[in-house]
Amino acid sequence: MKSTSFTPTLLVIAALLGACGSLPKTTTLLDQTRSDYQIAQGNPKVASFASLELKQAGDALALANAAASNNDSSDQIDKLAYLAKQKIALTQEVAKQKSAEAEVAGAGRERDQVRLDQRTSEANQARASAEQSKVTAQVAQADAIEAQRKTEEALAQNTKLEAQLAELAAKQTERGLVITLGDVLFGSDQARLNESGTRSLRKLADVLQGHPLRTVMIEGFTDSTGTSAHNQELSERRTGAVRDTLQEMGIARDRIATRAYGEAYPVAGNDTATNRQLNRRVEIVISPGNTPITQR
Repeated sequence: MKSTSFTPTLLVIAALLGACGSLPKTTTLLDQTRSDYQIAQGNPKVASFASLELKQAGDALALANAAASNNDSSDQIDKLAYLAKQKIALTQEVAKQKSAEAEVAGAGRERDQVRLDQRTSEANQARASAEQSKVTAQVAQADAIEAQRKTEEALAQNTKLEAQLAELAAKQTERGLVITLGDVLFGSDQARLNESGTRSLRKLADVLQGHPLRTVMIEGFTDSTGTSAHNQELSERRTGAVRDTLQEMGIARDRIATRAYGEAYPVAGNDTATNRQLNRRVEIVISPGNTPITQR
């Protein structure tokens, strides 16, 4: 049944088409594709038999129009316009095919004519299938290019972040970049950061402000001196102090997680004063992009 209602996608396309005169950028291929889409919209067979294909074509054209509005490169605009143009052509072909099938079913033609129409329908289906396969391959290629772009962008962002955190001696690990705040940045057996510790966190906060998708996991550790309860409590207070300081410096609470491990996970033996000092630390793990940080 033919429907006169407009889908949200068609409304978006109509708005974009209406604004074509004011678009900062367009191409000959994009203009041709817009014209093809208007022709398809005016085809009653498309409305009756290929509304889903028309919506998919409209969605593809919307991507091309968005690229034009964003002043993307002509190559990028044309790539998206070409994909939309192919989907529009497929819509027309599907509408033609299904319309022919409906005529065959309702006309009650003689057997030979029905067989001829069936062969024609099969040929149309083969062409439509071949065209769909071609479009699918092109979309897959475009997706692969986009995935590669995002990967390269992520690598560039991570390299930039490493350079910005070089002063804090950040180390790359499987969990992400890790900054270690040593025991010397806190008062002796206390959770209050000294001036040097606060300066280190200021540098970190400045970097995090420029990388809003990154989150941090603050992990506290102690040596084995004293009771386990005391060590656990000290590590909790120190991670809390680091968290509170970052929040005061403008880092949102939902970007910060804390874990306190007490005397667990030592990085050195507890047999000498030097080694015990190494174990008394706070580690700040910075997430790789917007990926969650792996727990210990």
